[in-house]
Amino acid sequence: MSLIPTFTTLGAGPAVLMLHDADGGHLTFAPQVETLASAGYRAVAWDMPGYGRSAPIDPYSFKGLAHSCLALIEALRCGPVTLVGHGLGAMLALEVAVRQSARVRRLVLCAGGPALDAQAVQDWVAPRQQALAQGTDMEVLAQRLVPRCIGSGALPEGARLAAHALAQVYPGTYRRALEALPCFDRGAADFARLHMPVLLVSGAADRCTPPEALQALAQVLPDARHASLPHVGHWPQLEDPEGFDGALLDFLATARVLH
Repeated sequence: MSLIPTFTTLGAGPAVLMLHDADGGHLTFAPQVETLASAGYRAVAWDMPGYGRSAPIDPYSFKGLAHSCLALIEALRCGPVTLVGHGLGAMLALEVAVRQSARVRRLVLCAGGPALDAQAVQDWVAPRQQALAQGTDMEVLAQRLVPRCIGSGALPEGARLAAHALAQVYPGTYRRALEALPCFDRGAADFARLHMPVLLVSGAADRCTPPEALQALAQVLPDARHASLPHVGHWPQLEDPEGFDGALLDFLATARVLH
């Protein structure tokens, strides 16, 4: 029997399940939990296996993470959900949708989704792995890396929350998540079969997953729209919560009417 990952939840209504990046836990969606609950949704933000108080899994793979996510969806007893994924969480949202599309009503992919290319691995994954190999403390690592990955317009409070969330990650889990990232191998043939509405949100200054990557993904998905937030880096939902939440709520309201 699968262990259900821990999560935070607020509100009542259609379920929106938020899947965080490798760089943090459920706190990286803290603004959206309150916004969605206030707008009439059941907001759920999980801690991925090995994060927070969620039990780890072995092997640490997208298959295993997808099984954990589907177990949580089953436990929530809420019917098909909207999945909101950030970074690695966006890849995972796609993995879940490919495996069991009937469980996913809509997808929101933030600063992630496409498989990482060699440049992204070199620019984003490698520095983190090197810091871990050198025994860098997670708080020091967070204070070093977050400022390099945000945009010039980042809300200071959002940047601080991103750093705080990264500092809380267990080094062993972080290492395994970083190793899993380059192994995401879903591509155009898989995505072309996904017919649920999809919103892709990028930060215009995100060097890990630039807007062009999400624009290309939007061309493959049958029912997708793309929004790019100016002067924002890899944490759109924290750097510009007002802009991100506006795009998210508009998408959810429109998709609810049309579907």
